[in-house]
Amino acid sequence: MRNELLHGYLIHHRKYRDRSHIVHLFTQEHGRVDGILRQTPPPQYQPIALQATGKSELKNFSKLEIVNQPIFFFGDAFFSGFYLNEILLRLCPLEVEMPQTFQQYAKTLLDLQQLNQQENQNQFLKHSLRLFEHELLEELGYPLDFSLDSNQEPILENRYYQFQLNDGFLPVIQPSRASLLGSQILAMCDYEKGREFSSEQLQLLSKLYRQMITSLLGDRPLKSRQLWIQNTQSKT
Repeated sequence: MRNELLHGYLIHHRKYRDRSHIVHLFTQEHGRVDGILRQTPPPQYQPIALQATGKSELKNFSKLEIVNQPIFFFGDAFFSGFYLNEILLRLCPLEVEMPQTFQQYAKTLLDLQQLNQQENQNQFLKHSLRLFEHELLEELGYPLDFSLDSNQEPILENRYYQFQLNDGFLPVIQPSRASLLGSQILAMCDYEKGREFSSEQLQLLSKLYRQMITSLLGDRPLKSRQLWIQNTQSKT
């Protein structure tokens, strides 16, 4: 890159030397881009524009411009925003364009700003996060076929399956707590992109996507999830 204009969001930063920061961006043009910024980092969740130069994985950033007014999240919206940025940082490869995920990320931030205005905040939040995870996992190369099992046989309504990240839906004889009923899986076949998930679909995806993301993360759990759980427990 040479003075290339990037548009995106700051997802993480840390101090580097005296007056610089290593910053991690999620950009419209190149997905995740890392670099050195020799000024105070912008707020998170703010659309920004800047210039990037460099051939290595760590670019030099300059001419930072903050596009909109500051955005502040509280409560569940705060932890959700932390979660979005953490999985982007942990799972997105460097400098791989992810246009659908970028678009859904921006949409999810708008949803979080409107969370307090919703009648059923919990349902609204689950739906918004599942839509984001749906786009992210597909662009990472993990699209799911909800009509076929791991043997490329049709999913059967009354049969139980165990999901494996690299194999898909494995038929099982003895169901367990982790098993999925075929009818649950088949309910996703009618989903059209951008449409709201039904309650049954949300229940399936909450279970399925958590398993997928946990497998992709490996041994390091999400800090955002741990803090969210601790915050919820402190209120009970």
